[in-house]
Amino acid sequence: MNAVRAEVFIVSVDSPATGQSEPDKLDTSVPHSARIWNYWLGGKDNFAVDRAAGDQYRQVFPGVVDVARASRQFLIRTITFLAGEAGIRQFLDVGTGLPTANNTHEVAQRIAPDARIVYVDNDPLVLVHARALLVGTPEGKTAYLDADLHDPPAIFAEVAKTLDFNQPIGLILSGVMGHVPDYETARSITRQLLAPLPSGSYLSLNDGASLISPEMQQAQDDYNDTGATPYTLRSPDQIAGFFEGLDLVEPGVVPCPRWRPDDDVDTPADIDAFGGVGRKP
Repeated sequence: MNAVRAEVFIVSVDSPATGQSEPDKLDTSVPHSARIWNYWLGGKDNFAVDRAAGDQYRQVFPGVVDVARASRQFLIRTITFLAGEAGIRQFLDVGTGLPTANNTHEVAQRIAPDARIVYVDNDPLVLVHARALLVGTPEGKTAYLDADLHDPPAIFAEVAKTLDFNQPIGLILSGVMGHVPDYETARSITRQLLAPLPSGSYLSLNDGASLISPEMQQAQDDYNDTGATPYTLRSPDQIAGFFEGLDLVEPGVVPCPRWRPDDDVDTPADIDAFGGVGRKP
């Protein structure tokens, strides 16, 4: 077993509008999607307000726990593909959320111990737990960047200190683009995140969909009304639109459990979480 690294890389890009430090921005009075997701996945990094919102969502749509598990399993399988078959050794995980089991760096570095990973998020609770998240192999490097999805230039100004833009990079957008309500804005952000990446880079993206379960849309509408950061469910065609200009890896954009399933898939095959992997030509 490899010894863990003692060094931790944390870079903060504070909002010039507020000037607040991250601990000051931690609000436990409003539910937060990353903490609710952590609760659904069996994690402990959540508050009473998050558990209440998660339980309310589940009362309307009990299948949301399957959606959360399917999305996580999709992430694991796509990272396994990228680090293994595709030979990717660098990963940019934007909107990573709270650490649970099998984070991006853990999956990638099990296959390629020299893999380099940069996590990006702006949830102050994630920053609090960054030291737990940022334990990687001695051969590789794992860094956390506290920055906003809506500001790709600020992200890349810091990412370039860890990742080599002359080599392919795996961009991970797992369950995050739904937080950008306007579809064209969301697509623009995705294009901006892909633009600096060299040929041979990949995009792994999955998001919640509005296709199979009307109850999920109702539960999401109720959640969005709580005052928390809203999340927009999209059609499978809209999710596929994020891959425009990329070469889709088989089987394309499909329900998450149907993307190269393995023995660890324990959710229904058809579920309102769609995803895919695309290669930049």
